Amino acid sequence: MSIHVKRRRLMAPDITALKGGEPIVALTSYHAHTAAIADNHCDFLLVGDSLGMVMHGFETTVPVPLELMIMHGQAVVRGSKRALVVVDMPFGTYEESPSMAFRNAAKVMKETDCGAVKLEGGRRMAETIRYLVDRGIPVMAHIGLTPQSVNVLGGFKTQGRTIDQWHAIEEDARLVAEAGAFAVVLEAMTAPLAERITKAIPIPTVGIGASAGCDGQILVMEDMLGLSPNVPKFVKKFGAIGAAIDSAIASYAAEVRGRTFPAKEHTYSLKNDEAEPSLAAARATKKPKTTST
Repeated sequence: MSIHVKRRRLMAPDITALKGGEPIVALTSYHAHTAAIADNHCDFLLVGDSLGMVMHGFETTVPVPLELMIMHGQAVVRGSKRALVVVDMPFGTYEESPSMAFRNAAKVMKETDCGAVKLEGGRRMAETIRYLVDRGIPVMAHIGLTPQSVNVLGGFKTQGRTIDQWHAIEEDARLVAEAGAFAVVLEAMTAPLAERITKAIPIPTVGIGASAGCDGQILVMEDMLGLSPNVPKFVKKFGAIGAAIDSAIASYAAEVRGRTFPAKEHTYSLKNDEAEPSLAAARATKKPKTTST
């Protein structure tokens, strides 16, 4: 007689434990049926606020309300059984204060039964990350290109294309790790910088348009399945939506774990053929300012 053993759902510490090991495989998911398929191949599923653009026709992620994230989060949790489910905190629900962030993050976790939330921002969100983690809410950080800041950035722009940008981004990574984030997403970032950050911090880095040197990869599912009409450079289409959905996700997972994706053509180089500096040289290019009295 065989005994069926139910698989335990992964939790935030399980993802952290993958640092430096087999690459982490992740995708966005917004509905129960795609969550059930991706659950067979992914370590975590992100209910990203990108659903506002992918599913609801918004031009950016800024208009997405908390209630919409909760509704889609509930669907993804219901559809999956093993993968950790992470839900994005939408714009305007966490920036004002740590206490505001806690109230809204607690609401998300209680109403969706997800395992973690994700916040955009580095040093400016470090205090909030620490506040949430101290109160029992696992937090995934997100630095580099932060889409909720698109109106400040002036568009969806690659980060770290010049070496003088590196220090601030490296500090963002260090500070969110020290604040207690269990992992950090690196978005639209030059490959040398993403690889340096991955080596420098103790938590996993999850790249989206960053580098195969990251501890894992994530893509928007509709992009990698060929459903989205216009996709960024860093996207590889692993299949066409329809009957081939399951085989497409399996191929994606295999290439991430084999470190054959992203390849050189999916990553960004430094401008003007600048040489990658040593760690000491990079730090020296950005010294903190001092003031005299």
